[in-house]
Amino acid sequence: MTDHDLEAGRARSLRARLASVSRAVEEYYARPFAQAIARERQEEDDFFMLVVLGEALGVPDPAAYYSAEFLPFVFDDFHAWHRRAGMWRTPLDHMACC
Repeated sequence: MTDHDLEAGRARSLRARLASVSRAVEEYYARPFAQAIARERQEEDDFFMLVVLGEALGVPDPAAYYSAEFLPFVFDDFHAWHRRAGMWRTPLDHMACC
Protein backbone atom coordinates (compact mmCIF):
# COMPACT_ATOMS: atom_id res chain seq x y z
CA MET A 1 0.00 0.00 0.00
CA THR A 2 1.38 3.38 -0.98
CA ASP A 3 1.26 6.65 0.88
CA HIS A 4 -1.29 7.93 -1.63
CA ASP A 5 -3.65 5.01 -0.84
CA LEU A 6 -3.32 5.66 2.89
CA GLU A 7 -4.07 9.36 2.42
CA ALA A 8 -7.11 8.57 0.27
CA GLY A 9 -8.38 6.11 2.88
CA ARG A 10 -7.94 8.64 5.66
CA ALA A 11 -9.71 11.31 3.64
CA ARG A 12 -12.69 8.98 2.99
CA SER A 13 -12.82 8.07 6.68
CA LEU A 14 -12.70 11.71 7.71
CA ARG A 15 -15.45 12.64 5.20
CA ALA A 16 -17.64 9.81 6.52
CA ARG A 17 -17.16 10.95 10.12
CA LEU A 18 -17.86 14.57 9.25
CA ALA A 19 -21.03 13.57 7.39
CA SER A 20 -22.15 11.55 10.41
CA VAL A 21 -21.50 14.45 12.78
CA SER A 22 -23.27 16.84 10.41
CA ARG A 23 -26.37 14.62 10.31
CA ALA A 24 -26.37 14.30 14.11
CA VAL A 25 -26.07 18.06 14.64
CA GLU A 26 -28.77 18.79 12.06
CA GLU A 27 -31.11 16.28 13.70
CA TYR A 28 -30.37 17.68 17.18
CA TYR A 29 -31.27 21.22 16.17
CA ALA A 30 -34.10 20.45 13.73
CA ARG A 31 -35.98 17.78 15.71
CA PRO A 32 -37.70 20.20 18.15
CA PHE A 33 -38.92 22.25 15.21
CA ALA A 34 -39.76 19.41 12.82
CA GLN A 35 -43.51 19.93 13.04
CA ALA A 36 -43.25 23.68 12.47
CA ILE A 37 -40.84 23.15 9.58
CA ALA A 38 -43.21 20.62 7.99
CA ARG A 39 -46.15 23.00 8.40
CA GLU A 40 -44.24 25.88 6.80
CA ARG A 41 -43.12 23.64 3.95
CA GLN A 42 -46.74 22.61 3.37
CA GLU A 43 -47.89 26.25 3.34
CA GLU A 44 -45.13 27.15 0.90
CA ASP A 45 -46.09 24.23 -1.37
CA ASP A 46 -49.75 25.28 -1.23
CA PHE A 47 -48.85 28.85 -2.18
CA PHE A 48 -46.73 27.56 -5.07
CA MET A 49 -49.68 25.45 -6.24
CA LEU A 50 -51.93 28.53 -6.11
CA VAL A 51 -49.44 30.57 -8.12
CA VAL A 52 -49.08 27.85 -10.76
CA LEU A 53 -52.82 27.18 -11.01
CA GLY A 54 -53.92 30.79 -10.51
CA GLU A 55 -54.69 31.48 -14.14
CA ALA A 56 -56.77 28.30 -14.41
CA LEU A 57 -58.69 29.31 -11.27
CA GLY A 58 -59.52 32.75 -12.66
CA VAL A 59 -56.86 34.79 -10.89
CA PRO A 60 -55.13 37.14 -13.35
CA ASP A 61 -51.47 36.24 -13.51
CA PRO A 62 -49.01 38.30 -15.56
CA ALA A 63 -46.48 35.46 -15.38
CA ALA A 64 -48.91 32.72 -16.45
CA TYR A 65 -46.79 31.92 -19.49
CA TYR A 66 -43.85 31.05 -17.25
CA SER A 67 -45.82 29.31 -14.49
CA ALA A 68 -47.51 27.06 -17.07
CA GLU A 69 -44.21 25.24 -17.39
CA PHE A 70 -44.70 23.91 -13.84
CA LEU A 71 -48.14 22.39 -14.45
CA PRO A 72 -46.89 18.85 -15.11
CA PHE A 73 -45.03 18.90 -11.79
CA VAL A 74 -48.06 19.88 -9.70
CA PHE A 75 -50.66 17.53 -11.19
CA ASP A 76 -49.68 14.69 -8.83
CA ASP A 77 -50.37 16.84 -5.75
CA PHE A 78 -53.44 18.63 -7.11
CA HIS A 79 -56.06 16.42 -5.42
CA ALA A 80 -54.51 16.74 -1.96
CA TRP A 81 -54.11 20.49 -2.46
CA HIS A 82 -57.71 21.24 -3.39
CA ARG A 83 -58.90 19.08 -0.47
CA ARG A 84 -56.67 21.03 1.96
CA ALA A 85 -57.95 24.27 0.45
CA GLY A 86 -61.52 23.25 1.32
CA MET A 87 -62.65 22.49 -2.22
CA TRP A 88 -64.29 19.07 -2.06
CA ARG A 89 -64.67 18.92 -5.85
CA THR A 90 -62.02 19.91 -8.33
CA PRO A 91 -62.28 23.63 -9.14
CA LEU A 92 -61.06 23.08 -12.70
CA ASP A 93 -63.58 22.04 -15.33
CA HIS A 94 -61.03 20.41 -17.59
CA MET A 95 -59.35 18.38 -14.84
CA ALA A 96 -61.30 15.58 -13.18
CA CYS A 97 -59.55 14.06 -10.20
CA CYS A 98 -62.48 13.29 -7.88
